[in-house]
Amino acid sequence: MKILGIDPGLNVTGYGLIEFENSHLRLLEAGVIRPKTRDGLESKILTIFAHLNDIISDFKPDNMVLENLYSHYRHPRTAITMGHARGVVLLSAATNGIPVSCYAATKIKKSLTGNGYASKLQIQRAVKEILKLEKVPSPSDVADALAAAICHTGQIHSNPQRT
Repeated sequence: MKILGIDPGLNVTGYGLIEFENSHLRLLEAGVIRPKTRDGLESKILTIFAHLNDIISDFKPDNMVLENLYSHYRHPRTAITMGHARGVVLLSAATNGIPVSCYAATKIKKSLTGNGYASKLQIQRAVKEILKLEKVPSPSDVADALAAAICHTGQIHSNPQRT
């Protein structure tokens, strides 16, 4: 099974594709989509959509995984901005007939580290260890996308008491 994790953002969208077969995980592809900073909203959305469709066309993932949208009430613009990026990711999945699963950030972090409030660095290190990479995935958007995909497999790596 191929699982595409996405960490959506208008300026940087991280993605990570893993293969889960016989209880083994293998990294297939990972990176970021970076629309031009000076582009307008519609151009950024189109860039993300086009790149995601290319990734989907090349690798044909079975599932897509996203972190649930969360924004603090003091930062409503962040939620709106994230909503645009998340919407285009969901449109790409729907257009390509890919089922989508969403998990709370705390669930993703806990499934990898045993701590639902793990830092970005802890997530990067956990992803490196789980996927047996030579170095931590960078930027953190890539690690977050891979963490979501790993969480979806239901595999227990760092914490056997995961709930």
